[in-house]
Amino acid sequence: MPFKEVDVSEVYRNDPSLKSEDVKSLKEWAEKQPHLPKMSELQTAIFLSSCYYSNELAKITIDNFFTVKTLCPDIFGDRCPQNPAVQTSMNTLLVSILPKLTPEGYSVIFFKMMDPNPDAYSFPLGIRCFDMAAMLHLHKNGPTKGMIILMDMEGVVFGHLLKLSIVVMKKFMYYLQEAMPIRLQSMEFFNIVPFMDKILALMKPFMKKELLNSLYLHQDLAALCKRIPKDILPQDYGGSCEALEILREKYKGLMHDNADFFKQEEVQVVDESRRPGKPKNVGDVFGMEGTFKKLEVD
Repeated sequence: MPFKEVDVSEVYRNDPSLKSEDVKSLKEWAEKQPHLPKMSELQTAIFLSSCYYSNELAKITIDNFFTVKTLCPDIFGDRCPQNPAVQTSMNTLLVSILPKLTPEGYSVIFFKMMDPNPDAYSFPLGIRCFDMAAMLHLHKNGPTKGMIILMDMEGVVFGHLLKLSIVVMKKFMYYLQEAMPIRLQSMEFFNIVPFMDKILALMKPFMKKELLNSLYLHQDLAALCKRIPKDILPQDYGGSCEALEILREKYKGLMHDNADFFKQEEVQVVDESRRPGKPKNVGDVFGMEGTFKKLEVD
């Protein structure tokens, strides 16, 4: 079915601090950058909102966003929901924006390993599906006051750790902190696994102090509910949200129903041959990949 995005006038009504003249000024700037793709007013508004209305910060974020998407097709490319690899990822890892907001008005993007077999899991595809779900939500509902990343680690086994890549982790952490148009409030993990220290050792070198300070590890559900109200969680955890299996089917249906949106996203790439000054490559953005050793696990 044709993709229907939220009306940008509704976005302005919901956030009086977001001024249409500021969005239009930012959009005019973007149109003068020969290497950037064409952006809609809604898309520009999402970036400006995520940067707390700072025009200058939004310019940097926009350039980072499209540059990372272009330079990392292994992570962000081929966003077709009918792609068998994407379908496998959607069956393996649930990615769902929970319907209820936190008391602070934040959206929660929830992760859960639905298939414990590590052979079915792909780290880059998991990131791709997370990004697809988040970007679709922003374009269908408008910018959020803030976003919390929440993961239930039950079902995560040591074999999943072996599927992680330090190079992909660095790219993901850069994207999350420097390019993705969300106001990330915290990352919360519960039912943490005995090898969580090894996962953190892979993540922490690429996390800024602000993100490190908003990283929370919860031994179990009871500990999590001291920060996240149980009511907003799925029924499986005693909450009022739909059960995990229903959320998974809705998530898959939502992705398939909005294939036109993902097709449109794929053509929004940077033309490095037209970038003012020196074109950028992977090494310019992320450093030399060859300097990273493979993750060694004791």
